[in-house]
Order: sequence, then structure tokens, then C-alpha cells
Amino acid sequence: MSHIRPALVMLILFTILTGIIYPLSLTGLAGAILAREAEGSLVEVNGQRVGSSLIGQTFVSERYFHGRPSATSAPDPADATKTIDAPYNAGNSSGSNLGPIAQKLADRLKEDGEALRKAGIAGPLPADAITASASGLDPHISPAFALLQVASVAKARNLSETKVKELLDALIERPLLGLFGEPRVNVLRLNTALDRLSPA
Repeated sequence: MSHIRPALVMLILFTILTGIIYPLSLTGLAGAILAREAEGSLVEVNGQRVGSSLIGQTFVSERYFHGRPSATSAPDPADATKTIDAPYNAGNSSGSNLGPIAQKLADRLKEDGEALRKAGIAGPLPADAITASASGLDPHISPAFALLQVASVAKARNLSETKVKELLDALIERPLLGLFGEPRVNVLRLNTALDRLSPA
């Protein structure tokens, strides 16, 4: 008993410290210092939440910039043993796990490339135009991919390409301290800024 009692006291003490006090204090501190980020970096338009700047979403209209493909999936409602494509499914973050010689991947890349060509996007395609991120939730695209979409978005909104490009340039996120990461554009922020510039 002389060995069990101190062990139980230490177990209870560290459970309270590391399982209750520490997580609650960090949550409270994060909420006080970084309130917006602690609540999920939600984006609001006219008081209505339209998404999170941390999770991509599907934009199908020609009036909007499109994000990179997503390979996330969800259980098939008709057969729980199978899955179906469910782009940007935050409850099932994943990549396709298909290797470079997988025919399914080659077919999807070809289809996505052809769809972009039909949408009027010309020139060499950046990798993020047709490849999914490892998480399937990436909310950003490269400035190169965004630039390829300027003409079609400007045409759909009856705006000058110069005006749309100026907006895009203003929203490019630069590498942290000029060193860490790549230049990128948050698609949701770009599209909400477009709606402010040219309401539907």
C-alpha cells in the first residue's frame, strides 16, 4: 500500500494538471490573445459566416476563382463499406494516396486539365491547378494558378482584367519573414473581396 498510494496520488494530480488545468488555461489564453483564430478563423460577409480561411471549399461559378482539387471522401450513403468523393470534407482530411503510376490518378489529372482548358484557361498549368494537397483541405492556390483564372473571372463579372489582377496582387500572402513558405492566395478571401468589388 505504501507504493500504491503515492502512485495513485501522482496519477490523480497529473490527470488534473495535464488533462484539465493545462488544456483549459491554454484554451482561455488562445481565446484572449487570438480570439478569431481560436474560433476557427471564420470569414463573415454581411454578418453571415461563409466559411473558414483555413479550409478550402468548392466554387463552381465562373464568377469565382477556383481552388485546388480536393481528394477527401465520405461514406457512401447507399453502401457504408464504400466511399464517395466529398471535396473539402473537414471530417475526413486525407489525400488520395495514389502513386505516380496509378491509372486512376492519371485519368483524374487529365480530366481536370481538360476541364480547365474548356473553362478558357490557357498556358502551362501549375501543379496546384490539378493536384490535391495532402490534407485535401488546402484553402490556398499559387499566384500563378490564380493569375491563369483572371481573364475568365473578369469576363464573367464584366470587369477589366487589370482591376481583377490588382485585387489579386493585393491579396497575395508573402512568405513569413520573406523566408518561410511560398507566396499564396486564400481563395475564400479573394472571392469575398471580388463580391465586394462586383456584387452579384
